[in-house]
Amino acid sequence: MFDKKAKSYTDLLGKTNRIVEGTTIKGDIISQADFRLDGELIGNFQSTGKLVIGPSGSITGDVICKNADIEGKFNGKIQVAEILNVKSKASIHGEVAVGKLSVEPGAEFSASCIMKDNIKKLMLTDGKETPKKEIE
Repeated sequence: MFDKKAKSYTDLLGKTNRIVEGTTIKGDIISQADFRLDGELIGNFQSTGKLVIGPSGSITGDVICKNADIEGKFNGKIQVAEILNVKSKASIHGEVAVGKLSVEPGAEFSASCIMKDNIKKLMLTDGKETPKKEIE
């Protein structure tokens, strides 16, 4: 009768993952909680939460997440289910697929962009997009 929205993993734990400035990670990151990156990631990132790339942060690789705020540098392919906020000092190059897009004046946005109403229904598995099976 009453549909309760499931709490995010971050709400349940009360913590956000953080990679600080001066740290470089080469490899893939998979996280269910929100994530803040002020360092450098060379690899892929996947989360069911929110990704924040701080002003000194950078990612070179592919990203899949629910929401994202980018203030640093991104080069690759990003898929955001809900809202991508691109801040004024951000630099984005590559491919972007989003539900909604917000770009502040001054941002460097050199990417092909696809806005999809139904991107929430998509799920990436083994590098291929497949429709998520609806629960009946």
